Amino acid sequence: PDSAPSRFDRALLAGWNDRVERGLFRYRLGPLPTRVLPGPVRLVAQLNEQRSAERRPPQPVRSLRDPFDAGAFNFTRLRPAELLLRLRRAGGPGPPPDPLLVAINASPLERGHVLLLPEPARRLPQALTASALRGALEAALLSAHPGFRVGFNGLGGGASVNHLHLHGLYLGHSLPLEAAPAEWLGPRLGLLRAGPAPAFLFFAADPASLEPVSRAVCRAAEHLNGAGLACNVLATRGDPPAGPCSRRGLRVLLWARLPRFGPKAGEPFAVALCELAGLLPLPAAPLYQHITEAQALSVIRQNLLPEPELLRLGGELARLLES
Repeated sequence: PDSAPSRFDRALLAGWNDRVERGLFRYRLGPLPTRVLPGPVRLVAQLNEQRSAERRPPQPVRSLRDPFDAGAFNFTRLRPAELLLRLRRAGGPGPPPDPLLVAINASPLERGHVLLLPEPARRLPQALTASALRGALEAALLSAHPGFRVGFNGLGGGASVNHLHLHGLYLGHSLPLEAAPAEWLGPRLGLLRAGPAPAFLFFAADPASLEPVSRAVCRAAEHLNGAGLACNVLATRGDPPAGPCSRRGLRVLLWARLPRFGPKAGEPFAVALCELAGLLPLPAAPLYQHITEAQALSVIRQNLLPEPELLRLGGELARLLES
């Protein structure tokens, strides 16, 4: 927690603040009212009225396999000044890989909220690939901030643009899913019940683990897609699956959820990776002031699988990853 910012942090935040001063965001993000909802899950509620009112409307999604649409907004249309960094892995055999681009999210959730764009010129749809996830996990390890997390919203799981991208953001709050122990489903897969929604847990103990973990998560995500399910992914620094330990690594959480295409009438907030992880960006002051943990969990859990189906799916994934 007392680490000095890394070179990555300094470059990202200096560039982000510069773009604020240059007026490249849809709104100027001030201090966000934040409170922890009373209750055992410890949900973190945050009021962000500007994002709800001023963000670009999400693209309509019709299926889990929508193709890339060159006529819709995509990240080849970013203004050059919106790009902050190009990350390129050094060394290794063969030609150097394409860079991972880091750009501002013009409708930010938090200070430092960025988009991680793997090979945007290839115009890939929003389906997670192992190389894209590995790049995002490496970006997470470039930060010295314990609250820098990276994540992915799939089609039907809250993705607002059908062009391959992940999110990176600094969160100033610890979350129960960083340290809570998991139930083992197989040698490489756990089930984590901490937080508002159970998730499948993968763990990278060191940089050498990033490649196999990335492949395993994407195999699992492809299996979900084939079963007609949407997914969300979050990577955070955390303890091994067995629980608190002096040697932390990266916890990668995969949520299997019912796909949702378009807003649901009467739903007080949309459910994507932040909400599944326990952070609730809320669009209106009355909702922020009065929502209870029980009400928030009711909204989140409408998107989840019944427990018997989740456990059956966990068995399938454990067998898949060992095959």
